[in-house]
Amino acid sequence: MRPYLDYLRDILQNGRRSDDRTGTGTTRVFGRQLRFDLSAGFPLLTTKKVWFKGVAAELLWFVSGSHNIRPLVQQGVSIWTDWPLKRYREATGEALSQTAFEARIRDDADFAATWGDLGPVYGAQWRDFDGVDQLQRLIDGLRATPTSRRHLVSAWNPPAVPAMLLPPCHYAFQCFVDAGRLSLMWQQRSVDSFLGLPFNIASYALLTHLLAQQTRYAVGELIFSGGDCHIYDNHRDAVQTQLTRTPRPLPTLRLPEPAPPSIDDYTLSDVQLVGYDPHPPISAPIAV
Repeated sequence: MRPYLDYLRDILQNGRRSDDRTGTGTTRVFGRQLRFDLSAGFPLLTTKKVWFKGVAAELLWFVSGSHNIRPLVQQGVSIWTDWPLKRYREATGEALSQTAFEARIRDDADFAATWGDLGPVYGAQWRDFDGVDQLQRLIDGLRATPTSRRHLVSAWNPPAVPAMLLPPCHYAFQCFVDAGRLSLMWQQRSVDSFLGLPFNIASYALLTHLLAQQTRYAVGELIFSGGDCHIYDNHRDAVQTQLTRTPRPLPTLRLPEPAPPSIDDYTLSDVQLVGYDPHPPISAPIAV
């Protein structure tokens, strides 16, 4: 994962300071790319511990087509809570704690239906983009016409964007089959490089493995293509700490054999990491 560390150095050395939507401030560059050979190991960062359960739960939540945080909260995953909690506090004036908010989301289906919904984000567009199940169409296409140049899924649906609490940061991905290997490239308009990008890398690596297993290809290359690539001002010290650490060997991913009947049939327990030995976590606040 040295390319990721070099990417962070690039932003610190070549980026320009900027204001941003959250009011936090960033150092940013525009237009960067990273590449990972998935046959060489699963690209989960080792210079800090990344919470793989959260990565896998979120990806399977995307695949399910859900856009309500309740299924995540019920699994103890809080990575999407900040945005609906902010909306709740602004709408009601009630300074409800995150713990109390998540308890109500978990235990009260009606409350969750009203306050846990993010709008038609990610999975909603993957599985129902104006009536089109893009993910299943992708899988069918990879099986039937592997050399097609149309293996593309988009989460950016302009008429639906105003209804989303957070418009998609990673807004599209494309697959490519060559010599029996499936590669995937995703496009990202806005990149929280310290907190978000390690999650995104692991998430799309997992998606590539699931797609490859479902279509009976080997995994190939994972490619990140980023637009506004930034480091938040309140993450700079954490980034500097991370840059002092030496990467360790990558883990491997283990999926069930035989493969589940469809991509909808994977569960969290089906996705297992072997040999993950990271440095300790490095905490940093999320910018909402």
